[in-house]
Amino acid sequence: MDSIYKQFPVGSILLWRTSERLKRENQLGTFVLPPPDKDYPVDYVLDGQQRLTAIFTAFQRSLVPAVTDPDSWLPIYYDFAALDDVQDSRFVALADDQVDTERHFPLAAFLEPVEFSLLTRNLDEPKHREIARVQQRFLSLLIPVQTFETEDRTSVAIVFERVNRMGIPLDTYQLLTAWTWSEEFNLQQRFLDLAEEFGDFGFEDVGDDSDLMMRCTAAVLMREPSPTSLVDVNGASVREAFPIVENAIRRSIDFVRANFHVRHLKFLPYSSMLIPLAAFFSVRQSDPVTDEQRRSLVRWFWRCAFSHRYSGNPQRNIKRDIDEAVKLRQGLPNTLGEIYAKLGPDFFLSNTFSGKNVASKTLILLLASLNPRSFISGEPVPIEDVLAEPNRKEYHHCFPRAHLAREGAEFKRINSLANFAIISRSDNRTISDKAPSEYRRLMPIDIEHVRRAALLPDALFDDNFDLFLAERARRLAELGCAYADLKLTPQSFVIEVSHDDIVAALARAAEETPTNSPAPGNLA
Repeated sequence: MDSIYKQFPVGSILLWRTSERLKRENQLGTFVLPPPDKDYPVDYVLDGQQRLTAIFTAFQRSLVPAVTDPDSWLPIYYDFAALDDVQDSRFVALADDQVDTERHFPLAAFLEPVEFSLLTRNLDEPKHREIARVQQRFLSLLIPVQTFETEDRTSVAIVFERVNRMGIPLDTYQLLTAWTWSEEFNLQQRFLDLAEEFGDFGFEDVGDDSDLMMRCTAAVLMREPSPTSLVDVNGASVREAFPIVENAIRRSIDFVRANFHVRHLKFLPYSSMLIPLAAFFSVRQSDPVTDEQRRSLVRWFWRCAFSHRYSGNPQRNIKRDIDEAVKLRQGLPNTLGEIYAKLGPDFFLSNTFSGKNVASKTLILLLASLNPRSFISGEPVPIEDVLAEPNRKEYHHCFPRAHLAREGAEFKRINSLANFAIISRSDNRTISDKAPSEYRRLMPIDIEHVRRAALLPDALFDDNFDLFLAERARRLAELGCAYADLKLTPQSFVIEVSHDDIVAALARAAEETPTNSPAPGNLA
């Protein structure tokens, strides 16, 4: 609206006229459009839908909004008090109780002569002249419309793609859906079919967020992690190779299920881990995975998780891992399983538990690999069910939170990864706020199998929280190092000392150091 008022270019509208009736969106902004007349020509918008939606919603008076959500739409008003500025707008969106009739004039009245006349009747002459000039700019606007008339859908897809390359970038998913379309192939539908196939793995929302599948497709076809790399691929090539994409994604999911107990996408430390895996499984699809390749992928997986490799802006690392994964599959020298990582007790002491962060997901998979058992009954925890439902909360404190809070423990230590185990909700309710030595009486006499399956040290049932944390963090780190083929990094210690203590220590060291020896810089 501000661009129209300032007489800036607002672009043209591109329509496709056809006798076909296609699947369409009949909601325009907050309004549901009535079905078109049977004999009336139908135009589909190829370019300019947002502009049409804005104009229609601002000025139409014949339809009642389907929703009245103020976050979605509010009436637009001209603000007499606003400054005329190239950057700022004189138009504001206001709820009814925010409107000041002395200051705000409804934009929708511009195209209603009677209403405009009634609303301007009580304005003083300067405001009357001002709003009349504003109205005239809207009444005199002509928006160019181009109509492309054809029954050839393939031509339409090409026009759709070319227009949006030169203009406002379209969502890559929509662009490629139109661009790769043929009578036999619909990219969006193929993705939706895959989403349905892997719905239990967390792909059910792919219709709303196709980014992961698009990136896997780019990795398979272009060896790149970004969907934009597909823009210059011939549509026929995408159609021809898409069965390879489908099978690569399918085998990637099977791999993480079989090797890491991952039953849902949300349990992967990074969903992006599927991208290099898809690249790996796109090569030599009929060949089985060798044990050497499997062990290399397993090392890469754990090192990627422990090092937070895909945090921040990970494109370069994902691209590198795609290249190395393809080399691994081709039997060429590669460094996929040798990516840099280090792991020690600090990982489990310094990170606090949250079901959504990378470190916590990594801990969950680490614990799941031990086939945990119920603390109370000693029976196996149904890990397949636990890791199939992201909303299940089967991870609880070994030292109960309420018990530690009474003891005055710090929040960060209470919730450190080292204090968590996979414990069923029923067990957790039974344990409640009891000290470990107290709930030990509720457990089986012989709990060695429970302890092994959760890496529980003796200090737990001695109620020694500090020793428990240190020992369990070390055990978890040793297990992680075994999986990732790493050497255990020693635990770092932070010792609080005063400034005077430091000065005194340096003075003593200086006195004890021979004059021809180097200064004790390590102490500083």
